[in-house]
Amino acid sequence: FVCVLVTRGFLCVDFLLLRGGRAGGPGPRAPPRSGIRRTGRRTRDNDPVTTDPRSPDADLHLGADRPSAAVEREPATRRRASRHHCFAVATPGLEPFVAAELEDLGLKSARIGTGGVRFTATSRQLYAANLWLRTATRVVVRIARFEARSFAALEHEAGRIAWDRWLAPDRPVRFRVSSSGSKLAHTGAIAERLHRVTDRHPAARPEPDRSLEVDPLETPAEQLVIVRAAHDEITISVDSSGAPLYQRGWRQDIAKAPLRESLAAALLLAARWDPDTPLIDPMCGSGTIAIEAALLARGLAPGRARGFAFADWPGFEPGTWASVVEHARRSEQDHQHRRGAPNAPIIASDRDGGAIAATMANATRAGVAGDLEIDQHAVSDIAGPPTGAGLLLSNPPYGRRVRGGTDIRDLYARLGAVARAELPGWRMALLVDDPALGRATGLRLTDALITTNGGIPVRLVVGPCDD
Repeated sequence: FVCVLVTRGFLCVDFLLLRGGRAGGPGPRAPPRSGIRRTGRRTRDNDPVTTDPRSPDADLHLGADRPSAAVEREPATRRRASRHHCFAVATPGLEPFVAAELEDLGLKSARIGTGGVRFTATSRQLYAANLWLRTATRVVVRIARFEARSFAALEHEAGRIAWDRWLAPDRPVRFRVSSSGSKLAHTGAIAERLHRVTDRHPAARPEPDRSLEVDPLETPAEQLVIVRAAHDEITISVDSSGAPLYQRGWRQDIAKAPLRESLAAALLLAARWDPDTPLIDPMCGSGTIAIEAALLARGLAPGRARGFAFADWPGFEPGTWASVVEHARRSEQDHQHRRGAPNAPIIASDRDGGAIAATMANATRAGVAGDLEIDQHAVSDIAGPPTGAGLLLSNPPYGRRVRGGTDIRDLYARLGAVARAELPGWRMALLVDDPALGRATGLRLTDALITTNGGIPVRLVVGPCDD
Protein backbone atom coordinates (compact mmCIF):
# COMPACT_ATOMS: atom_id res chain seq x y z
CA PHE A 1 0.00 0.00 0.00
CA VAL A 2 2.87 2.35 0.82
CA CYS A 3 4.52 1.53 -2.47
CA VAL A 4 1.33 2.33 -4.27
CA LEU A 5 1.11 5.74 -2.62
CA VAL A 6 4.71 6.50 -3.44
CA THR A 7 4.20 5.41 -6.99
CA ARG A 8 1.06 7.49 -7.30
CA GLY A 9 2.87 10.39 -5.69
CA PHE A 10 5.58 10.22 -8.31
CA LEU A 11 3.01 9.89 -11.01
CA CYS A 12 1.26 12.97 -9.63
CA VAL A 13 4.52 14.88 -9.53
CA ASP A 14 5.31 13.84 -13.07
CA PHE A 15 1.88 14.90 -14.19
CA LEU A 16 2.21 18.29 -12.54
CA LEU A 17 5.66 18.83 -14.00
CA LEU A 18 4.36 18.07 -17.44
CA ARG A 19 1.66 20.67 -16.92
CA GLY A 20 4.28 23.16 -15.77
CA GLY A 21 2.27 24.09 -12.67
CA ARG A 22 1.85 23.44 -9.01
CA ALA A 23 -0.95 21.96 -6.93
CA GLY A 24 -3.77 24.33 -6.21
CA GLY A 25 -3.42 26.76 -9.13
CA PRO A 26 -2.78 27.22 -12.84
CA GLY A 27 0.72 26.91 -14.28
CA PRO A 28 2.75 29.91 -15.43
CA ARG A 29 2.51 31.13 -18.98
CA ALA A 30 4.80 29.64 -21.56
CA PRO A 31 7.64 31.96 -22.63
CA PRO A 32 6.54 34.25 -25.46
CA ARG A 33 7.74 33.45 -28.94
CA SER A 34 10.25 36.29 -28.75
CA GLY A 35 12.26 34.38 -26.16
CA ILE A 36 12.01 37.29 -23.69
CA ARG A 37 10.72 36.16 -20.33
CA ARG A 38 8.49 38.23 -18.09
CA THR A 39 8.92 38.04 -14.36
CA GLY A 40 6.09 37.61 -11.90
CA ARG A 41 6.45 40.97 -10.19
CA ARG A 42 3.45 43.18 -9.55
CA THR A 43 2.83 46.75 -10.50
CA ARG A 44 2.70 49.63 -8.06
CA ASP A 45 -1.08 49.12 -7.89
CA ASN A 46 -0.48 45.49 -6.84
CA ASP A 47 -2.12 44.18 -10.00
CA PRO A 48 -0.43 41.17 -11.59
CA VAL A 49 1.48 41.87 -14.79
CA THR A 50 -0.31 40.25 -17.70
CA THR A 51 0.93 42.32 -20.65
CA ASP A 52 1.30 40.28 -23.83
CA PRO A 53 4.64 40.98 -25.55
CA ARG A 54 2.81 41.39 -28.84
CA SER A 55 0.59 44.15 -27.50
CA PRO A 56 1.38 47.86 -27.95
CA ASP A 57 2.30 48.12 -24.24
CA ALA A 58 5.21 45.75 -24.85
CA ASP A 59 6.79 47.82 -27.61
CA LEU A 60 10.41 48.95 -27.57
CA HIS A 61 10.12 52.38 -25.91
CA LEU A 62 13.57 53.66 -26.81
CA GLY A 63 12.12 57.04 -27.66
CA ALA A 64 9.55 57.36 -24.87
CA ASP A 65 9.87 58.47 -21.27
CA ARG A 66 7.05 56.48 -19.71
CA PRO A 67 7.91 53.11 -18.16
CA SER A 68 6.22 49.96 -19.35
CA ALA A 69 4.27 47.68 -17.05
CA ALA A 70 6.45 44.61 -17.30
CA VAL A 71 9.96 43.38 -16.70
CA GLU A 72 11.57 41.44 -19.53
CA ARG A 73 14.72 39.39 -19.74
CA GLU A 74 16.43 37.16 -22.25
CA PRO A 75 16.34 33.65 -20.74
CA ALA A 76 19.81 32.24 -20.23
CA THR A 77 18.59 28.76 -21.13
CA ARG A 78 17.87 29.67 -24.76
CA ARG A 79 20.78 30.33 -27.08
CA ARG A 80 18.71 31.66 -29.95
CA ALA A 81 15.36 33.39 -29.60
CA SER A 82 12.77 32.60 -32.24
CA ARG A 83 11.89 36.29 -32.49
CA HIS A 84 13.82 39.48 -31.76
CA HIS A 85 12.28 42.71 -30.49
CA CYS A 86 13.90 45.28 -32.78
CA PHE A 87 14.00 49.04 -33.25
CA ALA A 88 15.09 50.57 -36.55
CA VAL A 89 16.55 53.96 -35.64
CA ALA A 90 15.71 56.76 -38.07
CA THR A 91 16.39 60.45 -38.47
CA PRO A 92 13.26 62.32 -37.29
CA GLY A 93 10.83 62.54 -40.19
CA LEU A 94 12.10 59.42 -41.96
CA GLU A 95 10.19 56.94 -39.81
CA PRO A 96 7.35 56.38 -42.36
CA PHE A 97 9.87 55.48 -45.08
CA VAL A 98 11.61 52.99 -42.78
CA ALA A 99 8.25 51.44 -41.88
CA ALA A 100 7.36 51.09 -45.58
CA GLU A 101 10.70 49.43 -46.28
CA LEU A 102 10.18 46.96 -43.44
CA GLU A 103 6.73 46.10 -44.74
CA ASP A 104 8.24 45.49 -48.18
CA LEU A 105 10.56 42.99 -46.48
CA GLY A 106 7.52 41.16 -45.12
CA LEU A 107 7.69 42.59 -41.59
CA LYS A 108 4.04 43.48 -41.13
CA SER A 109 4.51 44.07 -37.40
CA ALA A 110 6.33 47.38 -38.03
CA ARG A 111 4.97 50.23 -35.88
CA ILE A 112 6.21 53.80 -36.08
CA GLY A 113 7.56 55.28 -32.84
CA THR A 114 9.55 58.33 -31.84
CA GLY A 115 12.85 58.30 -33.71
CA GLY A 116 12.34 54.95 -35.40
CA VAL A 117 10.19 51.91 -36.05
CA ARG A 118 9.51 48.96 -33.73
CA PHE A 119 9.20 45.48 -35.18
CA THR A 120 9.72 41.83 -34.33
CA ALA A 121 11.91 39.67 -36.53
CA THR A 122 13.55 36.30 -36.87
CA SER A 123 17.32 36.23 -37.22
CA ARG A 124 16.91 35.96 -40.98
CA GLN A 125 14.64 39.01 -41.08
CA LEU A 126 17.01 40.94 -38.81
CA TYR A 127 19.91 40.24 -41.15
CA ALA A 128 17.83 41.16 -44.20
CA ALA A 129 16.71 44.43 -42.60
CA ASN A 130 20.32 45.49 -42.11
CA LEU A 131 21.16 44.55 -45.69
CA TRP A 132 18.19 46.23 -47.39
CA LEU A 133 17.11 49.27 -45.35
CA ARG A 134 17.97 52.46 -47.25
CA THR A 135 16.51 55.10 -44.94
CA ALA A 136 17.33 53.74 -41.45
CA THR A 137 20.37 54.64 -39.34
CA ARG A 138 20.79 51.37 -37.46
CA VAL A 139 18.84 48.40 -36.08
CA VAL A 140 19.07 47.54 -32.39
CA VAL A 141 17.75 44.46 -30.60
CA ARG A 142 16.26 44.70 -27.13
CA ILE A 143 17.66 41.94 -24.89
CA ALA A 144 16.36 42.95 -21.47
CA ARG A 145 14.03 45.23 -19.55
CA PHE A 146 13.88 45.27 -15.77
CA GLU A 147 13.43 47.54 -12.77
CA ALA A 148 16.46 48.69 -10.77
CA ARG A 149 16.56 51.38 -8.08
CA SER A 150 20.05 50.54 -6.84
CA PHE A 151 23.35 49.45 -8.32
CA ALA A 152 23.03 46.14 -6.49
CA ALA A 153 19.71 45.51 -8.25
CA LEU A 154 21.24 46.57 -11.57
CA GLU A 155 24.11 44.10 -11.22
CA HIS A 156 21.79 41.33 -10.05
CA GLU A 157 19.36 41.71 -12.96
CA ALA A 158 22.07 42.33 -15.57
CA GLY A 159 23.86 39.23 -14.35
CA ARG A 160 20.89 37.12 -15.43
CA ILE A 161 21.20 38.17 -19.09
CA ALA A 162 22.76 35.67 -21.51
CA TRP A 163 25.54 38.08 -22.50
CA ASP A 164 27.61 35.35 -24.12
CA ARG A 165 25.03 35.18 -26.87
CA TRP A 166 25.64 38.80 -27.90
CA LEU A 167 29.16 39.76 -26.79
CA ALA A 168 32.27 38.07 -28.12
CA PRO A 169 34.92 37.55 -25.41
CA ASP A 170 37.66 39.44 -27.28
CA ARG A 171 35.57 42.31 -28.63
CA PRO A 172 35.54 45.69 -26.83
CA VAL A 173 32.11 46.78 -25.63
CA ARG A 174 30.80 50.32 -25.49
CA PHE A 175 27.81 51.01 -23.23
CA ARG A 176 25.95 54.12 -24.32
CA VAL A 177 23.88 55.07 -21.29
CA SER A 178 21.13 57.63 -20.78
CA SER A 179 19.08 58.25 -17.64
CA SER A 180 15.97 60.27 -16.89
CA GLY A 181 13.76 60.26 -13.78
CA SER A 182 15.71 57.34 -12.25
CA LYS A 183 17.53 56.84 -8.97
CA LEU A 184 20.44 55.54 -11.02
CA ALA A 185 21.36 58.88 -12.54
CA HIS A 186 25.13 58.54 -13.00
CA THR A 187 25.51 57.14 -16.53
CA GLY A 188 29.22 56.46 -16.10
CA ALA A 189 28.63 54.41 -12.97
CA ILE A 190 25.93 52.39 -14.77
CA ALA A 191 28.35 51.61 -17.59
CA GLU A 192 31.05 50.67 -15.09
CA ARG A 193 28.76 48.17 -13.32
CA LEU A 194 27.71 46.62 -16.62
CA HIS A 195 31.33 46.21 -17.70
CA ARG A 196 31.91 44.42 -14.42
CA VAL A 197 28.93 42.13 -14.94
CA THR A 198 29.74 41.28 -18.57
CA ASP A 199 33.48 40.85 -17.91
CA ARG A 200 34.22 42.39 -21.31
CA HIS A 201 36.91 44.90 -22.18
CA PRO A 202 35.59 48.46 -22.31
CA ALA A 203 36.25 50.61 -25.38
CA ALA A 204 39.34 52.77 -25.16
CA ARG A 205 37.64 56.16 -24.97
CA PRO A 206 34.78 57.43 -22.79
CA GLU A 207 31.27 57.25 -24.22
CA PRO A 208 29.29 60.49 -24.04
CA ASP A 209 25.53 60.46 -23.74
CA ARG A 210 24.36 60.96 -27.32
CA SER A 211 21.21 60.23 -29.23
CA LEU A 212 20.94 56.95 -31.12
CA GLU A 213 20.85 58.76 -34.42
CA VAL A 214 24.11 60.75 -34.27
CA ASP A 215 27.21 58.62 -33.82
CA PRO A 216 30.25 60.11 -35.58
CA LEU A 217 32.88 58.25 -33.53
CA GLU A 218 31.60 54.68 -33.60
CA THR A 219 34.00 52.07 -34.98
CA PRO A 220 32.98 48.65 -36.30
CA ALA A 221 35.49 46.94 -33.96
CA GLU A 222 33.34 47.82 -30.95
CA GLN A 223 30.04 46.29 -29.93
CA LEU A 224 27.61 49.06 -29.04
CA VAL A 225 25.13 48.37 -26.23
CA ILE A 226 22.42 50.97 -25.58
CA VAL A 227 21.25 51.28 -21.99
CA ARG A 228 18.33 53.47 -21.06
CA ALA A 229 17.20 54.16 -17.50
CA ALA A 230 13.76 55.77 -17.44
CA HIS A 231 11.80 56.09 -14.19
CA ASP A 232 13.85 53.26 -12.62
CA GLU A 233 13.23 50.92 -15.52
CA ILE A 234 16.32 49.72 -17.38
CA THR A 235 16.13 48.79 -21.06
CA ILE A 236 19.17 47.18 -22.65
CA SER A 237 19.60 46.79 -26.39
CA VAL A 238 22.47 45.63 -28.58
CA ASP A 239 23.33 47.24 -31.90
CA SER A 240 23.13 44.80 -34.80
CA SER A 241 24.45 47.17 -37.47
CA GLY A 242 27.89 48.33 -36.39
CA ALA A 243 28.74 51.36 -38.50
CA PRO A 244 25.58 53.40 -39.23
CA LEU A 245 23.59 51.99 -42.13
CA TYR A 246 24.03 55.16 -44.15
CA GLN A 247 27.70 54.21 -44.45
CA ARG A 248 27.24 52.00 -47.51
CA GLY A 249 30.96 51.55 -48.13
CA TRP A 250 31.26 53.45 -51.41
CA ARG A 251 31.38 57.11 -50.33
CA GLN A 252 35.03 57.71 -49.57
CA ASP A 253 35.49 60.91 -51.55
CA ILE A 254 33.52 63.69 -49.86
CA ALA A 255 32.70 67.16 -51.11
CA LYS A 256 31.64 70.08 -48.93
CA ALA A 257 28.48 69.66 -46.80
CA PRO A 258 27.93 65.97 -47.65
CA LEU A 259 24.45 64.48 -47.58
CA ARG A 260 23.88 61.21 -45.77
CA GLU A 261 22.95 58.34 -48.03
CA SER A 262 19.89 57.51 -45.92
CA LEU A 263 18.57 61.05 -46.32
CA ALA A 264 19.30 61.04 -50.05
CA ALA A 265 17.25 57.85 -50.43
CA ALA A 266 14.42 59.41 -48.40
CA LEU A 267 14.45 62.50 -50.63
CA LEU A 268 13.99 60.33 -53.71
CA LEU A 269 11.09 58.52 -52.05
CA ALA A 270 9.48 61.70 -50.69
CA ALA A 271 9.71 63.34 -54.13
CA ARG A 272 8.02 60.23 -55.61
CA TRP A 273 10.78 59.64 -58.14
CA ASP A 274 10.66 56.43 -60.14
CA PRO A 275 13.45 54.94 -62.28
CA ASP A 276 11.56 55.63 -65.51
CA THR A 277 11.74 59.38 -64.86
CA PRO A 278 14.83 61.46 -65.80
CA LEU A 279 16.65 62.91 -62.81
CA ILE A 280 18.99 65.89 -62.54
CA ASP A 281 21.01 67.03 -59.52
CA PRO A 282 22.67 70.29 -60.64
CA MET A 283 24.60 70.74 -57.38
CA CYS A 284 25.60 67.11 -56.86
CA GLY A 285 28.50 67.54 -54.40
CA SER A 286 29.88 64.03 -53.89
CA GLY A 287 27.06 62.52 -55.98
CA THR A 288 25.04 61.00 -53.16
CA ILE A 289 21.57 61.67 -54.61
CA ALA A 290 22.45 60.44 -58.11
CA ILE A 291 24.23 57.33 -56.82
CA GLU A 292 21.38 56.42 -54.49
CA ALA A 293 18.99 56.84 -57.42
CA ALA A 294 21.05 54.45 -59.55
CA LEU A 295 21.21 51.88 -56.75
CA LEU A 296 17.45 52.14 -56.33
CA ALA A 297 16.88 51.84 -60.08
CA ARG A 298 19.01 48.71 -60.28
CA GLY A 299 17.41 47.14 -57.20
CA LEU A 300 20.78 46.76 -55.48
CA ALA A 301 20.88 46.14 -51.74
CA PRO A 302 22.36 49.26 -50.09
CA GLY A 303 24.38 47.18 -47.61
CA ARG A 304 25.91 44.84 -50.19
CA ALA A 305 29.44 46.28 -49.83
CA ARG A 306 29.76 46.47 -46.03
CA GLY A 307 29.78 44.34 -42.89
CA PHE A 308 27.52 44.29 -39.84
CA ALA A 309 27.96 43.93 -36.09
CA PHE A 310 25.69 40.86 -35.86
CA ALA A 311 28.32 38.84 -37.76
CA ASP A 312 30.54 39.06 -34.64
CA TRP A 313 27.88 37.86 -32.20
CA PRO A 314 28.57 34.44 -30.67
CA GLY A 315 24.96 33.60 -31.59
CA PHE A 316 25.49 34.55 -35.25
CA GLU A 317 23.97 32.10 -37.73
CA PRO A 318 26.35 32.00 -40.73
CA GLY A 319 24.16 29.67 -42.75
CA THR A 320 21.19 31.99 -42.37
CA TRP A 321 23.28 35.00 -43.38
CA ALA A 322 24.65 33.17 -46.43
CA SER A 323 21.09 32.41 -47.46
CA VAL A 324 20.09 36.07 -47.06
CA VAL A 325 23.02 37.20 -49.19
CA GLU A 326 22.29 34.64 -51.87
CA HIS A 327 18.63 35.64 -51.94
CA ALA A 328 19.67 39.30 -52.35
CA ARG A 329 22.00 38.38 -55.21
CA ARG A 330 19.22 36.52 -57.01
CA SER A 331 16.81 39.38 -56.36
CA GLU A 332 19.25 41.86 -57.90
CA GLN A 333 19.75 39.63 -60.93
CA ASP A 334 16.01 39.16 -61.40
CA HIS A 335 15.44 42.91 -61.09
CA GLN A 336 18.09 43.72 -63.68
CA HIS A 337 16.80 40.98 -65.98
CA ARG A 338 13.32 42.51 -65.87
CA ARG A 339 14.35 46.15 -66.12
CA GLY A 340 17.92 46.18 -67.41
CA ALA A 341 19.98 49.32 -66.92
CA PRO A 342 18.08 52.46 -65.90
CA ASN A 343 16.10 53.64 -68.95
CA ALA A 344 15.88 57.30 -67.95
CA PRO A 345 19.03 59.40 -67.58
CA ILE A 346 20.41 60.19 -64.14
CA ILE A 347 22.46 63.38 -64.45
CA ALA A 348 24.86 64.67 -61.79
CA SER A 349 26.48 68.05 -62.38
CA ASP A 350 28.34 70.67 -60.39
CA ARG A 351 30.41 73.75 -61.15
CA ASP A 352 33.22 72.50 -58.90
CA GLY A 353 35.77 70.14 -60.42
CA GLY A 354 36.54 68.52 -57.09
CA ALA A 355 32.89 67.60 -56.63
CA ILE A 356 32.80 66.01 -60.09
CA ALA A 357 35.92 63.96 -59.33
CA ALA A 358 34.40 62.82 -56.02
CA THR A 359 31.15 61.84 -57.73
CA MET A 360 32.95 59.79 -60.36
CA ALA A 361 35.09 57.99 -57.76
CA ASN A 362 32.13 57.23 -55.51
CA ALA A 363 29.95 56.05 -58.41
CA THR A 364 32.72 53.73 -59.56
CA ARG A 365 33.01 52.16 -56.10
CA ALA A 366 29.22 51.80 -55.95
CA GLY A 367 29.24 50.02 -59.31
CA VAL A 368 26.90 52.49 -61.01
CA ALA A 369 29.28 54.87 -62.84
CA GLY A 370 27.96 53.57 -66.15
CA ASP A 371 24.42 54.54 -65.16
CA LEU A 372 25.20 58.21 -64.55
CA GLU A 373 25.87 61.22 -66.74
CA ILE A 374 28.41 63.27 -64.81
CA ASP A 375 29.14 66.77 -66.10
CA GLN A 376 30.92 69.88 -64.83
CA HIS A 377 28.94 73.06 -65.44
CA ALA A 378 27.10 75.84 -63.65
CA VAL A 379 23.42 75.89 -62.74
CA SER A 380 22.73 78.29 -65.60
CA ASP A 381 23.81 75.60 -68.09
CA ILE A 382 21.19 73.04 -67.04
CA ALA A 383 19.53 71.30 -69.97
CA GLY A 384 17.10 68.44 -69.69
CA PRO A 385 16.26 65.72 -72.23
CA PRO A 386 14.54 67.02 -75.35
CA THR A 387 11.09 65.64 -74.43
CA GLY A 388 9.22 64.27 -71.44
CA ALA A 389 8.91 65.15 -67.78
CA GLY A 390 11.52 64.66 -65.12
CA LEU A 391 12.65 65.61 -61.63
CA LEU A 392 15.26 68.15 -60.56
CA LEU A 393 16.29 67.12 -57.05
CA SER A 394 19.11 68.81 -55.18
CA ASN A 395 20.58 69.81 -51.84
CA PRO A 396 21.66 73.44 -52.49
CA PRO A 397 23.83 75.42 -50.08
CA TYR A 398 22.24 76.79 -46.89
CA GLY A 399 23.00 80.00 -45.04
CA ARG A 400 22.88 83.59 -46.24
CA ARG A 401 25.76 83.80 -48.70
CA VAL A 402 27.59 81.49 -51.07
CA ARG A 403 31.21 81.59 -52.17
CA GLY A 404 32.12 85.02 -53.54
CA GLY A 405 29.75 86.88 -51.22
CA THR A 406 26.67 86.55 -53.41
CA ASP A 407 23.31 86.51 -51.62
CA ILE A 408 22.20 82.89 -51.57
CA ARG A 409 18.68 83.92 -52.61
CA ASP A 410 20.14 84.94 -55.98
CA LEU A 411 21.28 81.34 -56.50
CA TYR A 412 17.77 80.04 -55.85
CA ALA A 413 16.23 82.69 -58.08
CA ARG A 414 18.58 81.74 -60.93
CA LEU A 415 17.81 78.05 -60.39
CA GLY A 416 14.08 78.74 -60.64
CA ALA A 417 14.49 80.85 -63.79
CA VAL A 418 16.59 78.19 -65.52
CA ALA A 419 14.13 75.44 -64.57
CA ARG A 420 11.19 77.37 -66.01
CA ALA A 421 13.06 77.98 -69.26
CA GLU A 422 14.79 74.63 -69.76
CA LEU A 423 12.65 72.07 -67.93
CA PRO A 424 8.98 72.59 -68.85
CA GLY A 425 6.77 69.83 -67.50
CA TRP A 426 9.38 68.87 -64.90
CA ARG A 427 9.15 69.05 -61.13
CA MET A 428 11.64 70.62 -58.76
CA ALA A 429 12.49 69.28 -55.29
CA LEU A 430 14.94 71.18 -53.07
CA LEU A 431 16.17 70.48 -49.55
CA VAL A 432 16.20 73.86 -47.76
CA ASP A 433 16.65 75.09 -44.22
CA ASP A 434 14.44 78.14 -44.76
CA PRO A 435 11.09 78.13 -46.60
CA ALA A 436 11.98 81.60 -47.93
CA LEU A 437 14.68 80.01 -50.09
CA GLY A 438 12.09 77.83 -51.78
CA ARG A 439 9.98 80.91 -52.45
CA ALA A 440 13.02 82.66 -53.93
CA THR A 441 12.82 80.27 -56.90
CA GLY A 442 9.58 81.92 -57.98
CA LEU A 443 7.97 78.48 -58.13
CA ARG A 444 5.08 77.17 -56.10
CA LEU A 445 6.90 74.66 -53.90
CA THR A 446 5.22 72.92 -50.99
CA ASP A 447 6.53 70.76 -48.16
CA ALA A 448 6.94 67.05 -48.89
CA LEU A 449 9.22 66.15 -45.96
CA ILE A 450 10.39 67.81 -42.74
CA THR A 451 13.52 66.36 -41.12
CA THR A 452 17.07 67.28 -40.11
CA ASN A 453 20.38 67.26 -41.96
CA GLY A 454 23.48 67.28 -39.81
CA GLY A 455 21.41 68.56 -36.90
CA ILE A 456 19.93 71.42 -38.96
CA PRO A 457 16.13 71.47 -39.35
CA VAL A 458 15.39 71.16 -43.08
CA ARG A 459 12.45 70.50 -45.37
CA LEU A 460 12.03 69.12 -48.86
CA VAL A 461 9.92 71.46 -50.97
CA VAL A 462 8.45 70.16 -54.23
CA GLY A 463 6.50 71.71 -57.09
CA PRO A 464 6.20 72.09 -60.88
CA CYS A 465 8.93 73.92 -62.80
CA ASP A 466 6.56 75.65 -65.24
CA ASP A 467 4.36 77.28 -62.60
